[in-house]
Parts: sequence; C-alpha cells; structure tokens
Amino acid sequence: MNTLQTFPVQTSAQLSVHLKSLRKARGMTQTALGERVGVKQVRIADIEKNPGAVSLDQLLQVLHALDARLLLADTQRYADAAPSPAAKAGEPPADW
Repeated sequence: MNTLQTFPVQTSAQLSVHLKSLRKARGMTQTALGERVGVKQVRIADIEKNPGAVSLDQLLQVLHALDARLLLADTQRYADAAPSPAAKAGEPPADW
C-alpha cells in the first residue's frame, strides 16, 4: 500500500531543498528535467537555487515533471483545535 509522502514548505529555501531532493530521487539531472519542462539546464539550476522567483506556472510544470504535486492545507481549520504557543518578541508566529 502506497502512502502519500508530504513535505511541509514554509520558505523558498525549504522548497529549494525539496525540489533538488525530488529530482535526485528520480535519478534525473538538471538537463533531463529541463528537457521534460522545455527549458535549459541553467533555468532548472536557477529554479532550484531560488524557487521563490519562479512563476507559479513554471513551478507547477517542474513539479509535474518530477511526478509531484502542490497541496494546500487549510491551517485555519485546525488552529482552534490546538492553540499554538505565543511567539517571543522578534520571532515569527509559530504557524509560519
């Protein structure tokens, strides 16, 4: 039985790590991934380095080529069930 493996991503740096890991787990080079997406290897390198600067359309193309999907989670729905600890001064909220 296969289970869906999820990777919570809250920053573009985390997305960068996951994109590179997924590509390597698929045994693909940046060149091979670029060929699937229709871009050059240097564009894949740019996307992996800074995925926050890529269009959503192109990110979805890359994810599709990696046989991965973008899932959204409604965290507001679960916020009432378990209160999060108060953030310390100067720190982002715990749910971000």
